[in-house]
Amino acid sequence: MMDNHLPETESSPRLDPFLEPYFAKHHREKCYPGLLFRQGKRQMVQINVPADDLPTLLQAKPSSDNDPDSGKNRPEVKGHAEEIKEYILKRATKGIPWILGTLTANVDPSKIDIIELGRGICLVVIPRGVKLDITDGQHRKSAIQDLIMGEFGEVIGDNDFPITLVLEADFNQCQTDFRDMAQTKQLDKSLLLSFGEFEGRVGITKRVVDEVFMFRGKTEKIKNSPALKKKLIYTNNYIIRAVSCAFTNDPNNELREYDVNQASDSLVTTLNQFFSECSHTRHIYETEAENLTIEQVAEFRENCVLGISVGLDILGRLLYYTYNQHTMSFESSQVSQIALLNWSRNSHLWKDNVVLIDPKPKNPAKPYKISYVSSAVRIAVNRAKTHLGWM
Repeated sequence: MMDNHLPETESSPRLDPFLEPYFAKHHREKCYPGLLFRQGKRQMVQINVPADDLPTLLQAKPSSDNDPDSGKNRPEVKGHAEEIKEYILKRATKGIPWILGTLTANVDPSKIDIIELGRGICLVVIPRGVKLDITDGQHRKSAIQDLIMGEFGEVIGDNDFPITLVLEADFNQCQTDFRDMAQTKQLDKSLLLSFGEFEGRVGITKRVVDEVFMFRGKTEKIKNSPALKKKLIYTNNYIIRAVSCAFTNDPNNELREYDVNQASDSLVTTLNQFFSECSHTRHIYETEAENLTIEQVAEFRENCVLGISVGLDILGRLLYYTYNQHTMSFESSQVSQIALLNWSRNSHLWKDNVVLIDPKPKNPAKPYKISYVSSAVRIAVNRAKTHLGWM
């Protein structure tokens, strides 16, 4: 835990003597300092709760058996609480900062006592046996509870978790609150990668996007698809899959055991070599993003498989067969061989696997359909390896 404290002076007044009688009076109940506020025509209060209190203070009431009226929030999503638990453990055990968002709960205001102290400051007294019903955060609560009750209790035992408590007795309004708070748009994968921790494949990908000329200034770092009007060709999510493939032949491998700088140096050098030698990518590679035209980007994306995500998957998997685990480097001569392949969409290497011909295309000038399924990628890679004499 951090030992940082707010700066104090000798003249700073303390509230401890004033508050102590209240805590003494309610010592058999749960008592928390709070901040009162109003929002959406309702009274709310913000409290901070020690981790040990959460398992007995909060309860989830998820819907079940295809009956949305059986609970106050959605049915539990299998595995989500475990993901949150792993996130906390991974960082907390290494001393890395971590954060969980504020939980939201509701309670019938008649079941608790709020002692107003002025200026919105209050004490919230929750009698024993009274539960706060979770409106938003059931999976976070489950993860925290599992950690507290299990062998890793000490890892988060000294942490506090904020709860926004809605003073609401109407069951239907509680359900509406959950629906309203669920309107937030899911973050695009590229944006999540852009803000990801600089380790494993996320760290390597950030280096690759910045230092490989084919990607620099030509990669969408926020949205899920590249905007042609912005002359963007790739997204972070396209590239991160290729990065994982290059080292492990698995597009989903997190590469947690790889040294970011060493792996990045090796892959950046290799990709710059490949894109500069490949006749299908050389012009895009050598031209700064601002000097490309929309027509050039459109033509590249339409005619070269390396202009779409499946092409990068294939490239990453082929680079994997040039990677030497002992020297942690890619074989330069084999990379040159890959660069000599015909990467155009009309190449026999990709025909009937990742590139399909639409017998009745809407646009006869664009008869190609792209298959992104793993079996098609596997066939394409094996055909390329056969052509290279690597099978």
